[in-house]
Amino acid sequence: MQLSRKQKIILNYIVGPLLFIGLSFSIYQKVRSHPDLGNSLQLLRDSYTGLHGRYLFLVIMLSIVNWGIEARKWQVLVRGVQPVSFFTSFKAVLSGLSVSLLTPNRVGEYVGRIVYMKEGNRLRSIALTIVGSMSQMIITLVLGIAGMFYVRYNILSDTTHLQGLSSLWLNGLIYLIMFGTALHIICYYKLSWIATIMEKIPFIQRYIYLFDKVEDFHWKELTRILTLSFSRYVVFTVQYLLMFKVFDVDVTPIDGSSMVCVMFLVLAILPTIPMAELGVRGQVSTQLFGLLSPNTIGILYTAAGIWFINLIIPALAGTLFILTIKLFRNK
Repeated sequence: MQLSRKQKIILNYIVGPLLFIGLSFSIYQKVRSHPDLGNSLQLLRDSYTGLHGRYLFLVIMLSIVNWGIEARKWQVLVRGVQPVSFFTSFKAVLSGLSVSLLTPNRVGEYVGRIVYMKEGNRLRSIALTIVGSMSQMIITLVLGIAGMFYVRYNILSDTTHLQGLSSLWLNGLIYLIMFGTALHIICYYKLSWIATIMEKIPFIQRYIYLFDKVEDFHWKELTRILTLSFSRYVVFTVQYLLMFKVFDVDVTPIDGSSMVCVMFLVLAILPTIPMAELGVRGQVSTQLFGLLSPNTIGILYTAAGIWFINLIIPALAGTLFILTIKLFRNK
């Protein structure tokens, strides 16, 4: 269906502001309803002095690095369909984040990103964005398994185990995740095979053009994307270790890093809405890091701080970028 010039103008200059208002209000309501918001903000203000303040500043700077790496990854992914500048990619990533906050498992992330592509390339870029998500999931699974092995044999004992999860069940879970990870890696490096199989399915044939660029990925390009995903993961982990120092959670770097890997694995597997993720993140954090430190309050504040710095602040920036979106361009 072709839209008239008037209809395009209405969509371009009304949808963006409405999205901005709706997303901003939703984020404000969710943050405001956080039960320990006052104490959390006060603790952050108190910590912004001395060495703790430097750690907090580094965490904030690493958040920019984190989303910058993700922007670079998306720029690499979509260049086969449409070359985009790094700044455009950065805006797309943050806009996708702001939209994804209200959708299960961040499905809205794809919608927020593709609006920065030209009209004919938007649907084709979704498959490429999914490839990026696959690469991040592979890193999360692989390092999560490594973290689980470390925790299983170096932190947990015969008398100490995760709530409701015996050593036998934990071992079974590890090997089950290993099997799923192996399948994930095979699918990732054999995307061309999957695309070829899909071409033979009758009701998919008419939409196969949406996946044509996926077949063009060489294993070197896929490995490069994995490297960028690994870089993001390292940044995530360092942020957590720094926030532990801000809130005086005494853990060793190796123990803390291993538990962070396990926590990311759990959060990746559990279906959740990012805006509701803080509660889940807090529960998982206290369960895991409680094995390392009795400072439960510090653990909760660390989870809340990372959530606020890595998700809420960038999402608010993304809502501002949404104001500049033009859904349609006149020819």
